Amino acid sequence: MAMRYEGGVISATAPTITAPVDGEGGSASGFWTLETQLQNSAIWPKPVLPKKLYSWGYGNSGRLGQNNVISRSSPVQVGALTTWSQIAGGNAFSLAIKTDGTLWSWGNYSYGRLGLNDAINRSSPVQVGALTAWSKVSAGNAFSLAIKTDGSLWSWGQNDNGQLGQNNAILRSSPVQVGALTTWSQIASGSSFNLAIKTDGTLWSWGGGGSGQLGQNIAFSRSSPVQIGALTTWSQIAGGGNFSLAIKTDGTMWSWGYNVSGRLGLDDVIARSSPVQIGALTTWSQVAGGDGPHSLAIKTDGTMWSWGYNARGQLGHDDVIYRSSPVQVGALTTWSKIGVGSNFNLAIKTDGTLWSWGSGGNGQLGLNNAINRSSPVQVGALTTWSRLPKMPAARHSLALSTS
Repeated sequence: MAMRYEGGVISATAPTITAPVDGEGGSASGFWTLETQLQNSAIWPKPVLPKKLYSWGYGNSGRLGQNNVISRSSPVQVGALTTWSQIAGGNAFSLAIKTDGTLWSWGNYSYGRLGLNDAINRSSPVQVGALTAWSKVSAGNAFSLAIKTDGSLWSWGQNDNGQLGQNNAILRSSPVQVGALTTWSQIASGSSFNLAIKTDGTLWSWGGGGSGQLGQNIAFSRSSPVQIGALTTWSQIAGGGNFSLAIKTDGTMWSWGYNVSGRLGLDDVIARSSPVQIGALTTWSQVAGGDGPHSLAIKTDGTMWSWGYNARGQLGHDDVIYRSSPVQVGALTTWSKIGVGSNFNLAIKTDGTLWSWGSGGNGQLGLNNAINRSSPVQVGALTTWSRLPKMPAARHSLALSTS
């Protein structure tokens, strides 16, 4: 027996719906017709679009994946594949996941950060193991994290601060599971520490904690995941250079850790060892913090905001004045995705255009030169950019495009 619902017909038994991710993908049983309202509500299945991988910036150690060590000052496609789905940039290396669930790495091998169980630099993507179950990936200074489709958490690379979460300080050159839990849903890496959210909305941290960036109300390091407080309302996380950022389900934004240059956005330069709310707004939707001491955020109205260190114009305000609380970047309301690098930024607008600003000395802005920019400048003419790593690497950039 069928029942009619707004926008389509489904069986009397409610379908199992897998929501789209970033506006594409997802699935549902039954017979469907396109319905814009439901599609915009993020509950309608949409096709998975092909995605090309592009890289640019400093090319040493092969981190651009172009099968050489040549630096590039504008985006260049990595290979010819269109099956990339997730990307992450670390210090001198890169990570990516394909739509088939395989995990790939390239760049500098030191500390085992590539997860390939050897000591060889790679200048083009190499598969990490043979598994096809990887779903999310994150890169820190010289270590990596990933989540599988079963919700398990894995780590490899440098481990001097316990950032691998293995309850020791032993480096690993191939992925090792962190504990036995299968309830991990989000990950974010800082310079030498990690943040993670479980499916129950709890927030966890581990690794280097000397500046309070773990949010544990202490300034100690942890070598295995420890819960931050008791709340179950965390929805987004970002790790930076010894500081952390997060958004709750109520749209409030929080920060903690090192606070030189006002990177916490709390209108002072006082370090915090536990989460403190930034202002009183409940309209924050995205947040990103890089290895450099500055941050970006987007509100639900599509406006973009920045704060912290600004010596290279990375705040986007057409000056080099530091800000210790969020200040809107321009007047546009069309920003959709952000990524914060060491001293530069990338952002995508709702029209699919890519923009960059900040430090450009290694070509990481993609503007075909090595000039710093103090306000957003469009990268090329493409309108098909779809994904950025939340924390682009120190001196190189990655992005996915549908063309």
